[in-house]
Amino acid sequence: MQASAAAAFRQVSNLMQARDWRAAEAACRKLTTQHPEFAAGWFAASQIALAHRAALDALDAAERALKIEPANARFLVHRAQCLLALGRRAEALAATDAAERCAGSDAGVWDAIGTVQSFANDQRRALAAYDRAVALAPHNPQLAYNRASVRRFVGDLQGAEADYDRVIAQNPRDYEAYLNRSALRVQTAAQNHVVQLEALAAQPLADWRAEVQIRYALAKEYEDLAEYAQSFEHLRKGAQIRRDHLRYDVAADVATAGWIMEAFPGGEAAAGAATASQESPIFIIGLPRSGTTLVERILGSHSTVSSAGELDSFALALVDAARRSSGQARLGRRELVAQSANLDFPALGQEYLRRARAAFGGAGRFIDKMPLNYLYCGLLRRALPNAKIIHVTRHPMAVGYAMYKTLFKDGYPFSYHLGDIAHYYVAYHRLMAHWQATMPGTLHELNYESLIADQRGETRKLLDHCELDWEEGCVEFHGNPAATTTASASQVRRPIYDSSVSQWRHYEAQLAELRTLLTAAGIDL
Repeated sequence: MQASAAAAFRQVSNLMQARDWRAAEAACRKLTTQHPEFAAGWFAASQIALAHRAALDALDAAERALKIEPANARFLVHRAQCLLALGRRAEALAATDAAERCAGSDAGVWDAIGTVQSFANDQRRALAAYDRAVALAPHNPQLAYNRASVRRFVGDLQGAEADYDRVIAQNPRDYEAYLNRSALRVQTAAQNHVVQLEALAAQPLADWRAEVQIRYALAKEYEDLAEYAQSFEHLRKGAQIRRDHLRYDVAADVATAGWIMEAFPGGEAAAGAATASQESPIFIIGLPRSGTTLVERILGSHSTVSSAGELDSFALALVDAARRSSGQARLGRRELVAQSANLDFPALGQEYLRRARAAFGGAGRFIDKMPLNYLYCGLLRRALPNAKIIHVTRHPMAVGYAMYKTLFKDGYPFSYHLGDIAHYYVAYHRLMAHWQATMPGTLHELNYESLIADQRGETRKLLDHCELDWEEGCVEFHGNPAATTTASASQVRRPIYDSSVSQWRHYEAQLAELRTLLTAAGIDL
């Protein structure tokens, strides 16, 4: 029987490796039916269910495997992955405790433990797990890469650079490691990687993604060295390649902003006074690269506030509520927007809070720094009347250039073409003006340039709006040891600096298209 089960399991494994999920699922169902006491079969069933985003089924199968082999470290860490997929962060972290006790000298298990802990935003524990993994398998570049990411999150930038050097030495084709290494610090004439990167750029690279990453790395390093013409030329080439591989039409995002204004024409303010309480999340909204992470670090340095990072909890709660309300499993974007104006708003607010607290596991007041929540201000006001909303703004040309020069891991497809950036900015600007006009006094506008010029004064206004007492630690935010996982992970370890305020002016000629379109739309530059 064991030999028969093992043979069936090998078939399932081969199908999974070939990503033939339908056939793998059928074969695995047969395996678990014929051999219900074969633990590896349930483990495979759990992996297949998780690949299908059926996290509850995945958890059930993982627990059936663990009933048979309760000390199997791979099963234990997989159970933690299932819990994380369900948004049960605290339980996922607790599940890694048992996995650690059984992990022994298996570097792969320690790596998986670190990954769960990192995604659950316990970066200190993740770093310790990755340390174990690297020590056990020092010649595995993927483990060093994973540790480098967490070292960057916790502010160990020198350690992260050493790890990226190690990755590149062991696997010279890990092009993302080159880009991440370039972003860690300001490059200098005495210490940079331009020669190495230029040599790579001159080679025919098999994968377009590799060229994009090398071009962006060169753009960053040349900008640090004040070689602005070279910097922008590499940036332009990298952004164009990235844009060419996207299926995106900015007109859909522009239209969405209009549909939102139609669905929420005014009167979004909820009845009654808005007073801060434990159920008063602080939303930091705006465009990416507008300074939202800086504001998050300032507020997150307050003793009574925790940062939950960039949560998708509100968007997910909204979509689920709209589907239930409409009775339709699928809604087009326009139908979703229209339906969102007729929801049970208090229930939506409570569902958001449930999801948010499960996602970050904290208590008390917290920050949700998802920039795109600017789309939902009308909903936020109705669903969470005690919430505080901070809208971070930045000079249109500055934020346009800052987005253009960032290679985002996910999202923001408009950011790789100057024309798309301009059209998106105009739609965003119109929507934010609409929210200010229809919900006066609700949004606190915080301008990035003003914050740089008067950190103390603007911080005081920010804390007053959030009904928080003054704490000096908010000014000394760069000493905050808390991890950050955004594109600004390196910059927020430094005191406030003004070099990025006017950085875009080095490229006024190259950014002419952006300026022309913004000016034509009436944007004040």
